[in-house]
Amino acid sequence: MPTSQKILLVEGDSDKSFFEKICKKLSLDNSVQVAPPKDVGGGRNSKEGVFQRLEILLPQLADGQLTHIAVVIDADYVECNGLGLQRTIERVSKIVKPFDFELRQDDRKKGLYFKHSDGFSDFGLWVMPDNENEGMLEDWIKPCIKNDESELFEKASQAVTSLSSPKFKPHLKTKAKIATWLAWQKQPGHGLYWAIKENLLDEDIEYYKNLENWLVQIFQ
Repeated sequence: MPTSQKILLVEGDSDKSFFEKICKKLSLDNSVQVAPPKDVGGGRNSKEGVFQRLEILLPQLADGQLTHIAVVIDADYVECNGLGLQRTIERVSKIVKPFDFELRQDDRKKGLYFKHSDGFSDFGLWVMPDNENEGMLEDWIKPCIKNDESELFEKASQAVTSLSSPKFKPHLKTKAKIATWLAWQKQPGHGLYWAIKENLLDEDIEYYKNLENWLVQIFQ
């Protein structure tokens, strides 16, 4: 169950380690628990697991066990039997509405905020990659890669694209490219969090800042 009053709910362990690194850079690591469903009593780590656990966590705002909740999940792809962007937002909106949270009509690229009718802190939602397009966390990482890493990433991308019979499905090509690029770093074998730990992403671009600012707004 939660060990903090502020919860950032994510889909799995890879997302957990990634966002723990970002939260540490923002000095949120001591107050925010980044947790996939299993870490907070859920049965399995997945997008559906996030939805199911959210329904359990939301009542804890009313009794004071929690003060802040936010969710980061992938939009995925409608054409690949995923929910896609709009249906993901609609699913979350349906879950939080009985708890008196309504979506504010702000600039989506800066994150999604749900206002509470009785003054609780905003519920936060970020649908990867950018709340405007279908995709996943790797699709957010790609445009944030630093210029001095672009040549290596391009070579990794070419290696993935040149595969004559890839085992992965076409919509996972960006995931394969990011994994290959990370595998060619000084210390291969690390997860997505390595891009944050080794400062491989450009933290000054607006695309990156939007996510950082959303986290700060939700949790501070």
